[in-house]
Amino acid sequence: MKRRKNVKEFTHIGNVISNVLRSYRHEADEGLAQIWDLWDRAVGENIAKNARPEAFKGKLLLVNVTSSAWAHELQFLKKDIIAKVNQALGKALVEEIKFKIGPV
Repeated sequence: MKRRKNVKEFTHIGNVISNVLRSYRHEADEGLAQIWDLWDRAVGENIAKNARPEAFKGKLLLVNVTSSAWAHELQFLKKDIIAKVNQALGKALVEEIKFKIGPV
């Protein structure tokens, strides 16, 4: 009996999440999918390693961070992050960000 090779290409988790959100959620969550797609570019590599969008409710973006130190640091950068994310989106979807310790 010959075994069939299961050859699959790797897919970035952001793409998987985007597809799932588009399939099962409404328009409000499309903003989160867009933010996931551009997050690393908008905030930079160092922040992206330690902070990841978790949810988008209305104009509020909830972001998980790796530690309380990062949550504190990002509070000082919040206005800049909002501006960069909105600029990358091409529209003002985010008005507020809340940081909390969680999985990144």
